Amino acid sequence: MRTDRNVSRYEAGALSPRRRAADLNRMRSEHFDVLIIGGGVTGAGAALDAASRGLRVALVEARDYAAGTSSRSSKLIHGGLRYLEQFEFGLVHEALTERGLMCDRLAPHLVKPLPFLAPLYSHFQRAYFGMGLAAYDTLQTAFNRGGALPRHRHLSKKGTRRQFPGLAPSKLKGAIRYYDAQTDDARYVVNLARTAASYGAAVATSTRVVGLNRDARQVTGARVADLETGQEFDISATTVIAATGVWSNDLTGMLGSKVGLRVRASKGVHLVVRRSAIAGDTAIILRTPSSVLFILPWGGHWIIGTTDTDWALDRAHPAASAIDVAYLLELANKALERPLSLDDVEGVYAGLRPLLSGEDEDTSQLSREHAVVEPMLGLLLVAGGKFTTYRIMAKDAVDRAARRLHGVPKSRTADVPLLGADGYQAAWRDRSEIAARAGLSTGVIEHLLGRYGTMTFDLLRMMRDQPDLKLPVEGAPEYLAAEIVHAVRAEGALHADDVLTRRTRISVETPHRGENSVEHVVSLMAGELGWTEDDKQREISHYLARVAAERDSQRQPDDATADAARLGAEDVRGKSMSGKSGRALSN
Repeated sequence: MRTDRNVSRYEAGALSPRRRAADLNRMRSEHFDVLIIGGGVTGAGAALDAASRGLRVALVEARDYAAGTSSRSSKLIHGGLRYLEQFEFGLVHEALTERGLMCDRLAPHLVKPLPFLAPLYSHFQRAYFGMGLAAYDTLQTAFNRGGALPRHRHLSKKGTRRQFPGLAPSKLKGAIRYYDAQTDDARYVVNLARTAASYGAAVATSTRVVGLNRDARQVTGARVADLETGQEFDISATTVIAATGVWSNDLTGMLGSKVGLRVRASKGVHLVVRRSAIAGDTAIILRTPSSVLFILPWGGHWIIGTTDTDWALDRAHPAASAIDVAYLLELANKALERPLSLDDVEGVYAGLRPLLSGEDEDTSQLSREHAVVEPMLGLLLVAGGKFTTYRIMAKDAVDRAARRLHGVPKSRTADVPLLGADGYQAAWRDRSEIAARAGLSTGVIEHLLGRYGTMTFDLLRMMRDQPDLKLPVEGAPEYLAAEIVHAVRAEGALHADDVLTRRTRISVETPHRGENSVEHVVSLMAGELGWTEDDKQREISHYLARVAAERDSQRQPDDATADAARLGAEDVRGKSMSGKSGRALSN
């Protein structure tokens, strides 16, 4: 159960509409030690790192938390097994250490161990992969502060088929079973932002940076537009940290000079497939001609991905084409006994990885390492890396910012659990008792604990006060109405897309892509945000247009036509700005 100290932290980290207004007022009037641009995993992680050191922190995000790369990953927290082939032992060990911290200490409610099978089709593969996984096991235990997952184990063909009947038996020699971990990436980022807010950070979404403020050769803050009102204002800061991912190169135009690194965008497409289409319970990792393919259990679904291709078109809404979908189905069907078809696909999503680049590298060979550069005094740019190592990236960026301040302590985030982590194991142990007291099924409590940890008690109080919030969301019975209201009251959701795409995964987990849920969701949000009937219709029409544009893009034969189709739907944010333009810096 939560202590009084935890209750105060939960309340302090509630990203309500009132909190957003108060934080915007702070941004207008205060001077901050650090201003962070970008509400993805690295930006939110930097906000928590800086705020937990006692610094005055502001974070702005042009769209929503995790609206870009950080909500469109493979949902894995992993060491990067394939990086061993590139002899990136330090990178793999660093990532495995972070994986252990997240599973064991920082976010056990959000990051869960996931068993994998690596199917084998030759005796050479057994020896080769076996050596790699032995090194993987060694690296996860060497000097590791977090908990270690089970070591790898060899399986016969019969044992492999027993664990994953859906694998085609032809040419199969067996498999090696090992462990990595899985998370809902967008939920993780929202929890990071809430935890940063609980330490005093001022955070706000729908706040677009339209310019960097300078005094001679020093950056002194940023000009920001509130996309909900159209108002612009300045934020004053000693150091600006841009954690903007694939938007990093846009700073070149704002500075009028070249930034000290190049970031290339690599498109990764994933399919969401109904669970009954594949017979199996573990994750699968398969070698492809250029990379690897994952087949990952995801609640009542499977996630299949990913592609790895250069992308130079619209970065806010990368589009999956018909050729991307066909490519993933073809790769998966080579390993599966029952071939998948388009009828099995419930959802598709595409994201962009920010890769540090040179001039001619293929995206699958570009570095997953990160860099922190200071192209101008007072401005730091952090880019590269991957979701698993966000905490190291954030620490390195804040360490650089701390050089301009005095008496700043070292990073604490290796020992700062995210909201919902404290008391989670005890709550999970007592989940049947909690369910009985709440008048809900144990399965519902397990669902809530896996998404909110001990913040589940906040939702249970809401449902006690408003029993109708126990009802499922229309068209998406896996989710409760309480989760929609909680997304607005505590998680900073401002638009229907925030809820349907990131606070929940209704947009990709249902064949209707959220079309059958949007009216119910909007009605629940309207009471919290004071929407008029016109506001409600605007939200519904924008969301339906977005779904239609995505469906259209996924029928197109190539990237160019898919991008054009996706751009047919306008972004719901910024309509109050009367046509004012400006590129969104987000992550």
